[in-house]
Amino acid sequence: MNSFVIKGDIVFCPYQRQMVAIDDGYIVVRDGVIELPYVELPDSAKDLPVHDFTGKLVMPGMVDLHIHAPQYAFRGLGADMELLDWLTHYAFKEEAKYSDREYAEKAYTMFADALRYSATTRAAVFGTIHRESTVLLMDKLEKNGIVSYVGKVNMDRNSPESLTETTEDSYRETVEFLAEVDGRYRNTYPIVTPRFVPSCTDKLLQKLGWLSEQHDIPVQSHLSENPNEIKWVKELCPESRFYGEVYDSAGLFGSNTNTVMAHCVWSTDDEIALMKERGVFIAHCPASNMNVASGIAPIRRYLTEGLKVGLGSDIAGGQSVSIFTAMVEAMQLSRLYWRHIDSTKKPLSFPEALYMATKGGGRFFGKAGSFERGFEFDAIVIDDSALPHPQELNLRQRAERAVWLGGDQKGLVAKYVRGERLF
Repeated sequence: MNSFVIKGDIVFCPYQRQMVAIDDGYIVVRDGVIELPYVELPDSAKDLPVHDFTGKLVMPGMVDLHIHAPQYAFRGLGADMELLDWLTHYAFKEEAKYSDREYAEKAYTMFADALRYSATTRAAVFGTIHRESTVLLMDKLEKNGIVSYVGKVNMDRNSPESLTETTEDSYRETVEFLAEVDGRYRNTYPIVTPRFVPSCTDKLLQKLGWLSEQHDIPVQSHLSENPNEIKWVKELCPESRFYGEVYDSAGLFGSNTNTVMAHCVWSTDDEIALMKERGVFIAHCPASNMNVASGIAPIRRYLTEGLKVGLGSDIAGGQSVSIFTAMVEAMQLSRLYWRHIDSTKKPLSFPEALYMATKGGGRFFGKAGSFERGFEFDAIVIDDSALPHPQELNLRQRAERAVWLGGDQKGLVAKYVRGERLF
């Protein structure tokens, strides 16, 4: 069952600054789990079928730690606004449409198809407040084959009337959502999803924290993205020393289960220390750092201090589902941070960006995002002959060039998730 050998030019990053490159190598997969990558095929695996991708790049599947499924429909719009205005004029208006199952069916089909034929193999996904359409989204993601966490969003204050629940309704609908999807899927899981502190009362956050603990369900939300947002949180929760402490006091900050917080652009020293202590994952979303003018997250600091960092497309704050694009943007922004903000913070290297895009985010899902022993086999195969060049390149240079030049869109020829080939 799902036992085979992959042959090709293998590239992966088991550690933050370490890239492994094996020309014309082999990965032995048994029951969907990696035995080991090899330079030469061992005798013990010579009876297994070989999926031969000689001359092509074999890389771990990409992990998107932060993406809004209902916003896919308007990606590329509204980049002339800051966060709070953008939410009001674009995001909230679009998300209200998902009370209509027919609209949700059409829009989520497009979203699920886009992820299936991207390099993304795992994703943490926001739905909307609507339980029925969020279950529909999970059905479609299960069918497309990737591994995902999907959240029914919670909002009980400071939101448009069409997206505002009562505290009791929000909690009850979440309980019913969890019951409805319990045991329903192989690759698709629920995640507790308070939108962010401004749209959730303390009472609702407490209830969601209890729910996460009781059912051992992870958490996703937003944190310290925009200065005006942070100021608003301070006005709403004056007793908290910093934004993250609001989540922490409700048990939503990694104390009971995995938590991923998107952005963390303006996190304070105390907030950073607490994220490290609690093991909170940071979803760095470089496109939306730029598009909604939030600022540049200090990713070098987070990596140096040992925090858990992955990448997110943040559709539709970001414009592309491509995590290759997010890697490029993360490297570019780190150069600007180094040049214009803090010259002691070295720009990201290519191995560091690849690590964040694969194992860095993959750790949120367990043993995923690398070609190490015991890891689930998620992989993409890139035919980089679609990116012709006149010079000789080594394997690392080929991988780097494929990322920078959009090889996931021009040359993606195969994709595996948990040992299953999707195409």
